[in-house]
Parts: sequence; structure tokens; C-alpha cells
Amino acid sequence: MRKVYDFENGVGVIGLMSGTSLDGLDICHARFFFRNGKWSYETLNAEDEQYPQELKGRLARAQDMTAQEYALLHSDYGLYLGERVNAFMEGHNLLPMDRMCSDSRREVAIIASHGQTVFHQPHLSFTGQIGSGAGIAALSGVDTVCDFRTTDVALGGQGAPLVPIGDRHLFGSYDYCLNLGGFSNISYEEAGCTGPDWHARRLAHDISPVNYVLNHYTRQIGLEYDKDGGIARGGSINRPLLQSLNNLPFYKQAGPKSLGREWVEKEVLPLIEAARTPEGESLSMADKLCTYTEHAAFQISLSIKQNTAEKAKVLVTGGGAYNKYLLERMRFNAPHAEFVVPDDITVKFKEALIFAFLGALYIADQPNCMSSVTGASYDCIGGAMYKAGR
Repeated sequence: MRKVYDFENGVGVIGLMSGTSLDGLDICHARFFFRNGKWSYETLNAEDEQYPQELKGRLARAQDMTAQEYALLHSDYGLYLGERVNAFMEGHNLLPMDRMCSDSRREVAIIASHGQTVFHQPHLSFTGQIGSGAGIAALSGVDTVCDFRTTDVALGGQGAPLVPIGDRHLFGSYDYCLNLGGFSNISYEEAGCTGPDWHARRLAHDISPVNYVLNHYTRQIGLEYDKDGGIARGGSINRPLLQSLNNLPFYKQAGPKSLGREWVEKEVLPLIEAARTPEGESLSMADKLCTYTEHAAFQISLSIKQNTAEKAKVLVTGGGAYNKYLLERMRFNAPHAEFVVPDDITVKFKEALIFAFLGALYIADQPNCMSSVTGASYDCIGGAMYKAGR
């Protein structure tokens, strides 16, 4: 029998997010409401945690695994996600929606999992996010939707970014929504369009790698990240490297466009490694981080247009929002923008929240992938559901 979801009074969803920088797992429990044709939400619980070193190492090596190793990791990672959701639900006294429960704030109707992106090559009609939805559903006892990208890619789209639909419906008071994660991405309404109107066009694209590159280098010196951008602040910009980075062909492409780790490892890291000081020496860690931070800030500035006499209001979320030096360079490069860093919950868990929203849209039978953003032939309902069987 088909379940009935009461969005008028709120439906509880748990969203799971893991980014390319392998910072860890974000879990967000929220209720979503659909009243008078408009969506709203309330965040109820949110947690994050770092991956165990063994699992983190396997995830980092996934693209080089044999088919059997890859399949085993897909299963193991899904079971890990299911275990973490189960612990999260127990810790917050949450129950699957089918259980007898008198408090709707404790009910969880569905889990929506982003998975861990290992391959992303939409030009080959191929993208791969691991983390078995069956494993999550089996261990949590909650129906689970995952694999949100592949239908859009099959329709000729980029399969990314997916977050802009949440930006439109949940954060529509901002001119731009900017996320600073492993990659920076931005979304906004097409010029001349206002409000969450499906007849308008939401536009979005990946801008550049950010934490994926910065954290790649800090890990070489035993640090997970450059706190507040302090190391980068102490370096100097290498102008030839900055110019080479800014001249990469990707930045001249029109959207829709998206980035993956393969592109970084092929195009970006070799440029940084090949850069030299005027004396012919390799760049110091501080100079690498300083130069790359300037590059990221500059590319972000190009994505924010000055359309009115007022400053463009830009919501900034993701781990990069805590990088004080990066924010300083963004404000320097884009004086026409007002960068707004919201409360910690929104900064840290916005993507997990929006993946929960994608799950809500899935069970509401509404499109959760926007063709204006991805370039697909039409809007679609992305994802595959695994039933919990209880």
C-alpha cells in the first residue's frame, strides 16, 4: 500500500551528506511543510562526525580499486551509513514513520543519502556515488532514497549541482546561494525573474575547486585543513601560477557545468606542482595555499554580477565559510557583494538539509532535479528508493 505523507502538518526526513574533501558525514533531521503551494522547513537535529581512518583511506582510494573492491566498499559504506543513522535516531529518540508515535517531530518518513562521489564524468553519461541504499534502509528501518544524479545524467544533464532547488524554495530571500565545500558552487534566479516560480529559470554551476585542493596540501603536513586560512595568509601570491589557474579552459565554458576530482587531479594539481619561484624553487606550502585561495576568491567574484545599485546579497555556507582569509579575499575581489555567513547549523548542514529536501520532493512526487541548472532535457524526479521492509 502506498504511504500517505502529510506535508500540511510536516514530514520528517533525515539527509546524509558527504563531500569530495572527505571531511566526514553530515546528518540532518528536518521537517518539511507544503502549504498553499510553498515549501518551508524546520531543522530539528543535526550532527557531523569524522570518518574512521580505515574507511577514509578506502574512500580516498576508491577510484583506483578493482571492481570487486569497489563493490565491497559500496556495500560496507552503505552499512556504515545505516549504523550511523541508527545511532543518530536512537540518540534523538526518533522512530520510523510506520511505528506508533504520538509526536510527529519524532517520526522519520524517509532517509535521503547523497553518497560519496567517486566518479563524475557526465560527458560520458556516467556518474558514480557509492553507499548502498539497501544497507541504510536495512539497518535504520527507514525507507531510503539515494543515487540522485544518474537519471539527470541519463537525460543529458550534468547531474550536478542538485542543491539549487533547495536554494530556490528554502533560501529564496538571497540573490545568490554560494557553497564553499570541496568545490564552490553557486545558484541564482535568471535575471529579471523573482521568487520560486517554476516558469522562471534557476541557474547554477560549479565555480572551482576549493577545499578539495586546500585540504590536499594541508594533509601533506599533517593537518586536516588550514584553520582560518592562517597558513595561506602568511604566504605570497605566485602571479604566474595564478594566471595559469585562471586561464584553465573550464572557466571560459558557459553553464551548465560541473567539476569532479578527476579534473582537479588532471588539470589543477599538476599546475601547482610545476610552479616555481623566481629563483627556480618549488613553492612553499604557504605560497601554494595563498595563491590557490586567491584563485578561488577571484573565480567566485566573476560569478556574482552587479545587477542593481545595491550590493548582491550572497548566502555563504559550507566548510569554507569558516576560512577567514578566503572570506577576506572574496570581499576584496567582489566589493559589489554582501557575503552573509549565517548561523552555524545552516553553515555546516545546509547541504545535508537540502538532500533531506530532495528526499521530501521525491516522496511528494515533485521534481527534484532542475534542467535549467544541469542541462538535462527536462526536469525529473531523481533517486532510487530502497524499502525498509518493516
